[in-house]
Amino acid sequence: MAKLTSRSEDYSKWYNELVVKADLAENSGVRGSMVIKPYGYAIWEKMRDEMDRRFKETGHVNAYFPLFVPKSLFEAEEKNAEGFAKECAVVTHYRLKNDPDNPGKLMVDPEAKLEEELIVRPTSEAIIWSTYKNWIQSYRDLPILINQWANVVRWEMRTRFFLRTSEFLWQEGHTAHATKDEAIEEAEKMNNVYADFAENFMAMPVRMGFKTPSERFAGADETYCIEALMQDGKALQAGTSHFLGQNFAKAFDVKFTNREGKQEFAWATSWGTSTRLMGALIMTHSDDNGLVLPPTLAPIQVVIVPIFKGEEQLAQIGEVAKDIQAKLKAKGISVKFDDDTHNKPGWKFAEYELKGVPVRMAIGPRDLENGVVEVARRDTLTKETRPLEGLDSYIEDLLKTIQTAMYEKAVNFRAENTTKVDSYEEFKKVLEEKGGFLYAHWDGTAEEEEQIKEETKATIRCIPIDDDVEEGVSLISGKPSARRVLFAKAY
Repeated sequence: MAKLTSRSEDYSKWYNELVVKADLAENSGVRGSMVIKPYGYAIWEKMRDEMDRRFKETGHVNAYFPLFVPKSLFEAEEKNAEGFAKECAVVTHYRLKNDPDNPGKLMVDPEAKLEEELIVRPTSEAIIWSTYKNWIQSYRDLPILINQWANVVRWEMRTRFFLRTSEFLWQEGHTAHATKDEAIEEAEKMNNVYADFAENFMAMPVRMGFKTPSERFAGADETYCIEALMQDGKALQAGTSHFLGQNFAKAFDVKFTNREGKQEFAWATSWGTSTRLMGALIMTHSDDNGLVLPPTLAPIQVVIVPIFKGEEQLAQIGEVAKDIQAKLKAKGISVKFDDDTHNKPGWKFAEYELKGVPVRMAIGPRDLENGVVEVARRDTLTKETRPLEGLDSYIEDLLKTIQTAMYEKAVNFRAENTTKVDSYEEFKKVLEEKGGFLYAHWDGTAEEEEQIKEETKATIRCIPIDDDVEEGVSLISGKPSARRVLFAKAY
């Protein structure tokens, strides 16, 4: 099995190789789009199912809205339309016909032009709020708390597996409320749901905050976000939640009669995460040997590899392995007994290491005699010999230990790669030589923000929510600043 390029040699190449070799995804026949393979999709399903559970716990229900958005609806909220215009795929015709000049080929039928062009959704606010107009008449109809699991298309010029593709999978929540305060509370709540999911399920620490005006979602009054730090020192926006004010309600004339009998525009939020989380997972935890998966997200949490000569030994090992498997499954742990005879144990060890299986057991004839198994941890690459007695409880505890250890390792990495800087020269030096998160003062103007971005490629990832206020002066203009903000180069 060919080794991966090391992260220190070429991080981007390491990432792309890992995605392909670990069977997560591959390029498709459509430029900029990918095929998510069964193993990669199994991880995404675990993410999806856990997030969906959390959404339903907070009172949300799922629905589905059309893929196509009439251009007139898309244009209704101007900021949103302008923000996504360059990324839109547009349907102009509805039929093909045989090409008379090229037998066996097809051409667009010029007579089948649509009366109105259709936008392939880059996001669904327009089609959803045009629908909400029919659903909302009274305060009794509110709140509407809807999420949809869907695909969207954003025509990207530069693509990378999971992180940026022309088509990707995601969820998008769209809610309508009777009051401004209720909508803000919803946007903040869902950002907290994302943060809790990232930290306690993905073992990925995140910084919570809100975006500067220039980094906000197009059409939002406020954008909340979670930002994670990858191993190469770049930030990754892992989820966003938007307070949309009454912008979409006004664009689509969505009014309701309030308790006082007066007409009022509804208040809105939207929030989303995508298969980009797969990229975040890979780049937060994995190493030069392959994937490192937190147990909560591993399609296979434990694999049992027999070491044998001949069918008789395999049968003996199989009896013990299947007993272990049954006990672990009874505890809700996913286990694979790999009794395939085509590949040798060494190949299997490398394969499951590459795929990030959290715990690997090896059982040979001598282990049977001694009533033990070899247990290997993927996160630390350490091994130990454990007795068969009480093994199921030990593995159950070990998986919890691995989950916690992975989170703590990522937290420590982030702490080591977060730097406070007080001058622009120091900012540029740290950014170039160390990278990571930089806490620095900013004067609050779009001009200074843009200058820093142009000169260093670093952006303000967020204005942190949970940080202590610390007064100072901004990096370039020297104007007073009430608090530090979080800068980084980003994906």
